[in-house]
Amino acid sequence: MLYFLESLRHIWGPFRLFEYITFRAGGAAFTAFLIVALLGGWTARKLKEMNMQAANRYEGVLPPEMISKEKEKTPCMGGLLLIGGIIISALLWMNLSGMLSWIFIISTAEFMLLGFYDDYKKVFLKQRDGISKNTKLVIQTLIAGATVFSLIYMPECKKLMLDVNVPFMKEPLLQGYIWSIPLAILTIVGATNAVNLTDGKDGLASGCMIFCMLTYSAIAYMMGHKFFAEYLNIASIQGVGEAMVFGMAVIGGCIGFLWHNCKPASMFMGDTGSLPLGGALGTFAVVLRQELLLLIAGGIFVIEAASVMIQVFTFKTFNKRIFLCTPIHHHFEKKNWTETQIVVRFWIISGLCALIALATLKLR
Repeated sequence: MLYFLESLRHIWGPFRLFEYITFRAGGAAFTAFLIVALLGGWTARKLKEMNMQAANRYEGVLPPEMISKEKEKTPCMGGLLLIGGIIISALLWMNLSGMLSWIFIISTAEFMLLGFYDDYKKVFLKQRDGISKNTKLVIQTLIAGATVFSLIYMPECKKLMLDVNVPFMKEPLLQGYIWSIPLAILTIVGATNAVNLTDGKDGLASGCMIFCMLTYSAIAYMMGHKFFAEYLNIASIQGVGEAMVFGMAVIGGCIGFLWHNCKPASMFMGDTGSLPLGGALGTFAVVLRQELLLLIAGGIFVIEAASVMIQVFTFKTFNKRIFLCTPIHHHFEKKNWTETQIVVRFWIISGLCALIALATLKLR
């Protein structure tokens, strides 16, 4: 929205700053941070007044001795503020004349509505499981499919959407293969659920999201910069720099949310926040044609999701458990790691994964 000020540079010279991606990305991050940080205290109080605690959210999921009575009193649905702040910031600072900007905003809003309805059933209808897993998966797939096919119809993305890039390789592993579309849909759905599974400790999901989104925002900037794209031998997509603006809005929002979500959390984001954050991350990976890089950049999210799948498989197949409890952060909790130790150590691993992911662009 503020991008139009660039056309008024002849009235006041500094308006030319709104033309630059880096300036608008910084503005988006700062705006999202201010919205979430300043309104967080008020939001937490209102959510608590409205009794927005999910009924028995850990009952049947964790052993009784691992369920904190204090956490049961903490309101959820803080994702309304987090995602709302991100979307407002994106609307203010992105160039809304391009289709790519709207794809990010609309898909994130759709995942937020899905998460909101899930939390609504848990909070107001007192249904611990919310939307059934199958129903949720179908809706996620429909949203992801709509996002991917919207990208295919963008002239600047149509050809690249059929390429599959692999970390440490200069050229796409496969070009023009139609099965790259299912891979793209799987990436968005997988990222959505992986972030949702990671959201189990104060500040864990939002902190890891900051590192991961920094990686993809940097890649978006380089892909939108002709010189860097040629130097690194990566695809240059017209207008992809706007993705960086959205990514920085996500980062700013997550930092603002950490102000209120660090231990002890005054509110949880709930599915209202975790589903759209994961959806935005997956959409980033698809837009930049770096789906497989997400296995590295989002290492913590991958480990969290993989731990659940391994546990389910081994228990159903061999009637044995590999981990003490899943997702894996609960495994370390059972091994007497404190919540702070789990969160900070996972942040460190996430930061290292982000650095390795960025290094793959050069080490090819």
